Amino acid sequence: MNYLDFQKQLKNFTIFSLNDIRKINPRFFRTRLSEWQKKGYIKKVIKGHYIFSDLLLQEQSLFEIANEIYKPSYVSLEMALAYHGLIPESVYGITSVSTLRTRHFKTPLAFFSYRTINPKLFFGYELIQHNDHYFKIALVEKAILDYFYLRPQLKERQDFESLRLNKDVFFNKVDMKKFYGFLKKFEQKSFKQRIKSFLEYIKHA
Repeated sequence: MNYLDFQKQLKNFTIFSLNDIRKINPRFFRTRLSEWQKKGYIKKVIKGHYIFSDLLLQEQSLFEIANEIYKPSYVSLEMALAYHGLIPESVYGITSVSTLRTRHFKTPLAFFSYRTINPKLFFGYELIQHNDHYFKIALVEKAILDYFYLRPQLKERQDFESLRLNKDVFFNKVDMKKFYGFLKKFEQKSFKQRIKSFLEYIKHA
């Protein structure tokens, strides 16, 4: 397979793996990837995953890449809170949750981090369409709960203040019925008490 044929067959992929390539061409030689990297045609994101060098990297593309390089996962925590407008946009890297072990990937594109969550709590995300592609990101209600769940140190008023959550956006965007429905799926009493304290804080902030 020459590069032009390769590019034509994978042009609709934001990110592709060796497995994706071999579904199209089972006899593909991996050495071609190294050759095309050296020529600047493609870039390696992490081992076994590549993008075309001319890919226009938008935030949504990075979300899709985050979903793809570590599965199962969905964008959550700081990145999802910023996406929903709850915190300022200055977030370092693409943050996600996964049922797999905690991992971090420093790549030429971005810093991707994944925090482990109990498989029972792997829910509360939506599929967002972007240019004929999709990415998974936490609903605003679940992003908040994920954030608190993975940060047990957030207990008191000063901790909540440090988050700089936008109160107006919180009450405009958060569906409290859905929020409490999600909360019921968390079994830790201490976690539920912290959420109760947070809600009291945000109500009077």
